[in-house]
Parts: sequence; C-alpha cells; structure tokens
Amino acid sequence: MNRFSFAGILLTSLTFTGLALAQDGPDSVMRGTKQFRRSVLASGLAGPWEITWGPDNTLWVTERTGKRVTRIDPANGKRTVAIAIDEVSAPGSQDGLLGMALHPELLRGTGNDYVYVAYTYVDRNKGANPFFTDPASPYRYLYGKIVRLTFDQATGTLSNRLDLITGLPVGNDHVSGRLKFGPDRKLYYTIGDGGHNQLGNFCLPIEAQRLPTRAEIDARNYIGYMGKSLRLNPDGSIPDDNPKLAGVVSHVYTYGHRNMQGIDFGPDGTLYASEQGPKTDDEVNILKGGSNYGWPHVAGLKDGKAYEYARWAESTTPCAQLTFSDLAIAPSVPREPESAFTAPFVEPIATMFTVPSGYNFHDPACKGVDFICWPTVGASSIEYYASKGKGIPGWDHVLLVTTLKRGSLYVLPLTADGRAAAAHFSRYFQSENRYRDTAVSPDGMTIYIATDPGGLAESMSGGSTGKMQNPGAILTFTYEGEGGTAAGDQARPVSSTNPGSTNQVTRQAGAAAAPPQFTAQQAAAGKTAYNSNCAACHGSTMTDGTFGPPLAGEYFRNAWFGRTVRTLYDHAKTMPPASPASLPDNTYANILAYVLQTNGFKAGDAQLPAGGELLDKMTIGK
Repeated sequence: MNRFSFAGILLTSLTFTGLALAQDGPDSVMRGTKQFRRSVLASGLAGPWEITWGPDNTLWVTERTGKRVTRIDPANGKRTVAIAIDEVSAPGSQDGLLGMALHPELLRGTGNDYVYVAYTYVDRNKGANPFFTDPASPYRYLYGKIVRLTFDQATGTLSNRLDLITGLPVGNDHVSGRLKFGPDRKLYYTIGDGGHNQLGNFCLPIEAQRLPTRAEIDARNYIGYMGKSLRLNPDGSIPDDNPKLAGVVSHVYTYGHRNMQGIDFGPDGTLYASEQGPKTDDEVNILKGGSNYGWPHVAGLKDGKAYEYARWAESTTPCAQLTFSDLAIAPSVPREPESAFTAPFVEPIATMFTVPSGYNFHDPACKGVDFICWPTVGASSIEYYASKGKGIPGWDHVLLVTTLKRGSLYVLPLTADGRAAAAHFSRYFQSENRYRDTAVSPDGMTIYIATDPGGLAESMSGGSTGKMQNPGAILTFTYEGEGGTAAGDQARPVSSTNPGSTNQVTRQAGAAAAPPQFTAQQAAAGKTAYNSNCAACHGSTMTDGTFGPPLAGEYFRNAWFGRTVRTLYDHAKTMPPASPASLPDNTYANILAYVLQTNGFKAGDAQLPAGGELLDKMTIGK
C-alpha cells in the first residue's frame, strides 16, 4: 500500500469517527465518575438566568422575573441587589432580564467599570410586533434591548443606564438572549426564531434563513435578526468587519438558528454555542462569522434521521383551520426532507441526541407530557472549561452544558485544538430541576448552577414532574475526587414502566356534583386568549407544551378530575408565572371555559362566572 492510499484511508477513518461522536444517541451518554460535594448556596431567587464569576469574587446573577441584577457572596450566600430595572417586562416563560456580560476591565482601574445586560421591554412608540395581531396580547409591543450599566464599587450598585440597541425582535417562545463580551472587544448576542412553526405559533413562518435588507437596517427595523447571532461594538453600532450577507453588513454574525441559549469563548477565541433542537438534535456548534447553521431545513447533521421540515404556514388548507401536532403532520402541510437543502451550512460538532427515523416519540412513561421523553434535553447554556493542571483532573478541554429537561450537567470532551468532540458526553448532577446556567470558581474546583423556579423536568423515577427540587436556586458542586458514581448522579432512562410523577393531587371529599357551566361564546373567546397568553407554555393543543403541564388529556384528568372549578380557577389566576393575576377576571373565566371544552365538557346557556360561590359548587368530571 502506498503512503497516499494509507493517508486516504486514515482520513476516511477519522472522518467517520468524528461523525459518530457528533451524532450521539441517548444510549451513548457515560455516567460521570468524578465525585462532588453538593450544597445550596442561595434559594428563592426570581428566575436566575445568567450567572457569572465577577472580578470582585462574587457571583453576578440576573433574575429573569425579579428584574434585578444580584451579587451573591460564594462564601456565605449573602445577596446584594446591584440594580432593579423596572422597565423589564416578563409576561411569559422565556422573557424578562436575560443575558449579562461584564466588561473585561471591570474593577481594573481603567474606567471601564461596565456591565451589559439584555432584557425585554414594552415599546409602544415602535409600533406593534407584526406577528402578534391580538390587541390584548402582552407581546404585541414587546421588544428586546441591550443596555450598558456603570458599576460603583463603593456602593455596590449599578446605574447610568445607557441604551445600546433597542427594538430587537422577541416573542412568546425561543427568545434565546445569551450575551457575551468577546476577546475581540465585541458584544455577542443570540436571538431565537420566536418559536415559529410550532405550538401556538405554528402558523407563523420561521425567519431564521431570512437576512436583513439595507432598508431595514437603515430604518432600525431588526425583524430580520430572528434566528441569528449578533456581533456589536460596545456602543451598539455595527462593526465594520462584520460579515456581508446578501450584500448587507448588519449586526448579524451567523444565521439559521432555532433557540441558541448558550455561547462561550475558548481561550483561543473559538466561539462555542448550544442550541435547542425540535424533538431530536440539540446541537453543540462552533460559530464562524457569516455562516449558516441550517435551521429549519436541517436539525443536527443532514442525515435524514427523524426530522423533516413541515411548513405549516404554507398549508393548502388554511393554517388557522388546522390543529398542530408534533407527532402527526396534516396532509395539507408541505414537507421537506433534510436532503432537499443544498445551501452550504455548518454542521454541529455534537448532537444531543440523534435517533433513527421511525422512533416512537409518544412514550407512555411521560403520561401525556411527551416532550420530556424526547431525545432532546433542552440545552440551556454552555461553558468552556480547562483544568490547566490544577482544576478537575481529566477535564483539560471540555464543554459544560446545562439542560432543562434532564436536570443534568453534560460534559463533552474536546480534542486538543478544541475544534471537535473527542469522546461521548458524560452526565452529572441529575436532579428534578431545570438547570439554567453555570459559573466556575477561579480555582476550577467548584461549579455553580442556577436553577429555574418552575416548569417541567424529568422525574427521577421516570416520566415527568412539575415540582422542582431546588426552585430558583444557586447550587454548588465542589470536586472531591475520583471513582464511582456519586449518590443521586447515576443516569436513569427517561422511558420507564414506572409512570413517574404526574403531580396527582388528593381529591376533595364531599365536593359538589354540579357539572361545569360555560357558553360556546366564552370558549371561543377563551381560545383566542389562550393562544395569546398560554399556548407558548402549555402548547397549542394543551398537550404539546414544553414549559407548562398539559391542560388536556390524561395528565389533566389525573390532576383535576374530582376537584372544584373554583380550585382550577384560583390556580389559573397564578398565571402567567411572571405576573400572576395580570389578566382580567373574565379572561381567566373564558380561558377556563376553553380548557373545559377541550376536555370534553359541553357548552350550555349559562356563562362560567369570573368568581363567586357558584365556582365552588361545580366539579370537574367525576
């Protein structure tokens, strides 16, 4: 064999090895063998979203629904509020005060004591968001902005808020919102696709491939920034060396993204990203300026496995007349296999996780909360970690990825140059939590993880749970040694014959037997209100949501049958989570009427009242 033939075989071998690692399946995850001591540093936080280690040796945290930046002493958990931003608006589950980036010269004596934050706000002067036509929708005038704050070390506070860029597109789903300061002294920011083409937004087209025009940029109309990463000068302007895409230089750095909630830089400037996939193929990517990452034409690798692009908005039957389903695409909806996409795009260095076509996405273990049992894990952040000989042994070049659905930290080893996956994922810290973000102590020995205050996660016994183990907390995991699997860290299969937790409640003895009453007009009004305020969390069919529990089917029957309508009404008024009881009372009654109708109850001549004793006399089911 000559040396050229040998080289060709070697290259082919390496190529296929890389693909095998990139295309991990759920069964390829290794159990973590390193030992950590777990503790709770802080709890009761209002949606901790970004957590980062500051130069003052405190943890800086954004609280998504708390609308504040909080500094936490890692030694004792003491909290100090640096600023509360009243302008922040958080009507749903993915908006509010999001990303934060500390200037690299913060507290270095150069005068650059700046902190940058991104959040959603109401801007009626800008006009209505074209994707939200309901005048009552809380998202009708909701936009995003990035601001610069100045830190005063003497008082420990942030002030002098300066808008850098305003009017960024947001929606009720897939907001993304991760913000980083790059080694090139630029700001990097992620914007999701708005959750279009699914759930309550299934009739809205995905804009991730659409690039902004010159006229839009000149008018500061940033609708073309959906499904993109941005690169900005620290004053919010467009860098001269940003990529030219379709003949236009804008803030857009990369495009073709779904929901990229994690970005981080390696020591050589490599920009890593974690991105949430549909039912399969959460992605770990390396972002390269001007590149396309394939969404919505491709999920993960272009392998034709368990994904095809269904264009709901282009249905030959008017989309509004259809019922969305993640499991069964209506015949009138055009479909596109991944192979049909021929434009150049960048494939991920790893997926979480890929399964063959024909995979059963309806697992009875999840009791109607199908998405918990899907192969995707809801990657929520990414952080580059290098032990440098004094941190956690063996983690010389790894990526730390937190997940929402599995309540776990996944560790992905990288090759020495950091450009490819070197082995399979390992899994740590499994819990009944939704992990949001990480920070690492300067010595590399302690990992801090922020948890969501609520939502849906995998139950440790299989299936799903809506009760968080550590809601709104900062957890610490301090490395203690090697060998075995720490208690509680052993990975368990999601699918199980054990039905798991369904949050089933105790039935009320002696409850009145009168059936629920509502009118068809109420239910129709409730459908409109539900789609505007609830569908992003609970799903368009009430059984396909990815944040709130199902409001129909088996899960609903287990949770609510036998209880009074008053109990359900009072529970509805705790929604939306960021602003309870913010809707008019009759709107809650209308939504309840629609929920009851969806669960098979019949409309009548009498309205469901918005309060009063009659609610106590009506019982749901038997």
